[in-house]
Amino acid sequence: MRDGTQVIIRPIRSEDEPMMVKFHETLSDRTVYLRYFTSLSLSRRTAHERLVRICTVDYEREMVLVAEHKDPQTEEQKILAVARLNELPSDRPDKTAEVAVLVSDRYQRQGLGTELLRRLMQIARDRKISRLVAEMLWDNLPIQVIFRNLGFTLRSPGDAASVQAVLDL
Repeated sequence: MRDGTQVIIRPIRSEDEPMMVKFHETLSDRTVYLRYFTSLSLSRRTAHERLVRICTVDYEREMVLVAEHKDPQTEEQKILAVARLNELPSDRPDKTAEVAVLVSDRYQRQGLGTELLRRLMQIARDRKISRLVAEMLWDNLPIQVIFRNLGFTLRSPGDAASVQAVLDL
């Protein structure tokens, strides 16, 4: 990361559920709202049923990457960020996938979100996905800058509260 913190970026695993609980404990209400477009309690975000769906990936249609860090003082492994690519159902030959990223408050503005999205873009290219889309709130300016810098076009989908980022691969 920009501050020199070493991370490993890897696919999520089912055994990551306890680390995902701790990850969600690091998120501010504002970060949660910007990601999910609503306030979600910690108990809802960390419910076992929800985390099982997140940590158990259908690699044919989706990919979830985590940025993991081992604290040098405590030796504790922590998830600092999560990024998801979901292929959208379609009967058309050109495939579209949705991407999203969520970075722990303490580690925002360190390049993690950008790097995770870059990797999802490469995975999408490898899978012959032709378009990536993401939806975010209008006031989430930092993620809009990231998407713009990665070549996405921003547009209004008609909802005054949100903006959509689109990238043709």
